[in-house]
Amino acid sequence: MTSEQNFAAVSRAVVAAAADLIAGVERRMIGPANVRTARDNAYDAMRADQARAQARADVDAMVAALAATPRPRNARTIPARRSLNAR
Repeated sequence: MTSEQNFAAVSRAVVAAAADLIAGVERRMIGPANVRTARDNAYDAMRADQARAQARADVDAMVAALAATPRPRNARTIPARRSLNAR
């Protein structure tokens, strides 16, 4: 093994040990029943995607409703001119 390979192996071992330590501390602090799992993270991500899709669909429906309603052209009204004789 070269020194680079040794360094990589030691680095992986240190990171793995740190991850195990952090996971153990988390279990002790919040309890094993409340530890987040990959399944929990995936479910939350799926729900967030569904919420974004619903919001996008709501905006699309509002835009479609606005586009479907007729809008008056030249809605600005011009006041009638007053006659100089009428006072």
